[in-house]
Amino acid sequence: MAVNLRTPVEVFSVFKLTTRERWDIGTPLIMAVLSVIGVAFIYSAQLNSERSSWEMQIVWLIGGIVTYVGVSLVDYRFWLRIVHWFYAACIVLLILVILPGVGTEVYGAQRWLRVGPIGFQPSDPAKIAVLLVTATILMREKVGTIYQSLGVLGKLALAVGIPMFLILLQPDLKSVIVLPPMVFSMLYVSRLSTRFFMGALAAFTVVVGIVAWDSARYINFMEENGYSYARDKGVYQDHSWLPLRDYQRNRIITFIDPDKIEPLGAGWNLRQSLISVGTGGLLGKGWTEGTQAQLGYLPRAVAHNDFIFSVIAEEKGLLGSLTVLSLFGLMLFNGIRIAGLARDRFGTLIALGVTVLFSIHVFVNIAMTIGLVPITGIPLPFISYGGSFLLSCCLLQGLVQSVYRFRKDFT
Repeated sequence: MAVNLRTPVEVFSVFKLTTRERWDIGTPLIMAVLSVIGVAFIYSAQLNSERSSWEMQIVWLIGGIVTYVGVSLVDYRFWLRIVHWFYAACIVLLILVILPGVGTEVYGAQRWLRVGPIGFQPSDPAKIAVLLVTATILMREKVGTIYQSLGVLGKLALAVGIPMFLILLQPDLKSVIVLPPMVFSMLYVSRLSTRFFMGALAAFTVVVGIVAWDSARYINFMEENGYSYARDKGVYQDHSWLPLRDYQRNRIITFIDPDKIEPLGAGWNLRQSLISVGTGGLLGKGWTEGTQAQLGYLPRAVAHNDFIFSVIAEEKGLLGSLTVLSLFGLMLFNGIRIAGLARDRFGTLIALGVTVLFSIHVFVNIAMTIGLVPITGIPLPFISYGGSFLLSCCLLQGLVQSVYRFRKDFT
């Protein structure tokens, strides 16, 4: 399919800020409300600590607004010109972060690069790179039966597999697990044969079985040798060929059998999160009045990021939780609507990929706070604390806004 790529001058020449139909105002309004909620509850979660992450979140939010507006003003098809350079830059960053002495290790994982006082996770822009390169390949290549699409699938396997492998080396499992659903959803709308998805489901089932088998071996190894799950981390991972760390295995065991992990070990966060959500009631205990985060039972190291929804549920109750869920629901519905309005496959794939990526983040984050899935550390978009993650969320939604703004500009 021929695509009319614009020069930078042409990209900005179609900017019509006063034209009502040029802007979808629903999503940015929802983003603003969610961001305000995020700052408020980051403040509440750290009220009795020496940190002031909410102030830094405001700084990142200002940067996010600039990023969102800037990306929205650029024709999304312009990314076709630079997608390979952007992808290559992200791969370089992923390599740098795992090099000794270059990346910064936090809690046993080397996921951060620091430039002066500013730190960021290269896995965040890598998600954007995977989205764009997947959309580019699927737009330019013909997809049909599996046999017709083997070349496309090979390119995708390489393009998606390289960053996933590098992210696993950090290790950063949470950033890896959100990529396959996004890629598969984009393949689905490209009308790939259903046999492929049946095969993928079978492969997923096998992987789950292998992880379950490895978890059983882990339990037997720890108990037969008298090791402690909390103190003796790392003693089993050298005996397994799976690329999992023992603290990740502890999270799986915590989900399956919380009583098997020590009370102050991996099961503590889940227990305190369940207490936070369960004691919020209908209206909550009031902003800054939640006991779990304020007294430190819900650890302050995670209350303002991974478990921010638990703080909201405790302090604003069921109604507050449903409000947050409703806002995300509206945002995701709007993303699907814009995907349907797009006039080319590239725009549809971008809007759909972003929407699925956000859906996975929202579902897994909230589900892990109430014990429905293992704790993975996936943040909640626009609400959890995190600079590089917030900027990447704004960039991704800026791409969706660009799809909407330029949906009629075809010649």
